[in-house]
Amino acid sequence: MSKYALITGGTQGIGQAVAICLAKAGYDLLLTCFGDTTEEMQKAETACKSYGVNVSLLEADISNKHSILDIYEVLSTKTAAIDSVVFNAGLTYREMFENMELSEWERVFFANVHFPVFLLQQIIELIKPGGSVVFTGSLMGIEPHATSLSYGVTKAAVHSLTKNLVKFLTPYQIRVNAIAPGFVDTDWQKNKPAAIRKNIENKIALGRFCTPEEIADVYKMLIENQYINGEIIVVDGGYSYK
Repeated sequence: MSKYALITGGTQGIGQAVAICLAKAGYDLLLTCFGDTTEEMQKAETACKSYGVNVSLLEADISNKHSILDIYEVLSTKTAAIDSVVFNAGLTYREMFENMELSEWERVFFANVHFPVFLLQQIIELIKPGGSVVFTGSLMGIEPHATSLSYGVTKAAVHSLTKNLVKFLTPYQIRVNAIAPGFVDTDWQKNKPAAIRKNIENKIALGRFCTPEEIADVYKMLIENQYINGEIIVVDGGYSYK
């Protein structure tokens, strides 16, 4: 019997790596995306389909509440229950504290906190008992974030949300965990100036960025291990340990 997973933000970066990892393990997938080029979407879809699984793509803006219903309507037509939901999509807002605008602050909070809460509310009955929810938190929800106050605060909220949801998802026999990645070698990080990258590497005990494949393995572990629940797994290579 095939397994089924929803991954928000599943066509780029960490989300794409998780999608490919789960495709290798035989999961059929619904990947949401927004703002990707047609080439990026096709590349992600092709990479996952190469493992013989079914893959659907859905454009969904996580800063727009109407996307909640769009995703629900697609999932509600599936005959099989959902095995896992990965809330990976997120927004950031990089502006000086003195210049921040309330509307943009609220947009980040909606995308990173409100959207997954109310999407989960809609689809909870579609997730099978024994299923799993995994949030993408961030090391920046633990360590102070100097470039995006809203990102750091919302990711800290995601960590708290994960632990609080345990009480609410237990009656459904659904586990919930989060991963707090450090610096992962996605395209976003690869485009940073060499001097900035080197400065970051100097703070990591392992002396390098995490590969997307390494972080994806941790998502798969949380999805499939039936006893891990309510945990925030930090994957940062020993950041600030040297």
